[in-house]
Amino acid sequence: MNAERHGRDESQEERADRRWAELLQEVRVAQTGVQVLFGFLLTVAFTPRFATLGDTDRIIYVITVVLGAATTGALIGPVSFHRIVTGRRLKPETVVWVSRLTLAGVVLLLATVVSALLLILRVTLHNAAVPWVVVGLLVWFLLCWFALPGWARMRYGKD
Repeated sequence: MNAERHGRDESQEERADRRWAELLQEVRVAQTGVQVLFGFLLTVAFTPRFATLGDTDRIIYVITVVLGAATTGALIGPVSFHRIVTGRRLKPETVVWVSRLTLAGVVLLLATVVSALLLILRVTLHNAAVPWVVVGLLVWFLLCWFALPGWARMRYGKD
């Protein structure tokens, strides 16, 4: 046996089972955050302060709520996807599709968080620093969520 060999000695089904379990853990973390954020967003329209928002802030709010709903759909989608195809011997295919759905959910989560930050900072700060703070945080999220894993994949990955 080659001492330099990397990876696991597993069948396609075993690999799909392992990847599915890992994916479920990732989705659980993201779902919790999305549910808290979306729940908060839904309550904002019923607060006294909401009536004082200008047209631009109301538009940002509506966009944020729609993004939150889309994010919720994408990150809860893996549950229904699995439930509908379970028992059909489609685990490897399910893992691929649910991985794509989860990545779409993470992209939508990024848009939702940035939009929510824009709204909250506009309402609380009322100054020219807001766009810069939001762009700075967007860059930070892109670095943490996409650039660093992408770099690690290129640097250390084999595919």
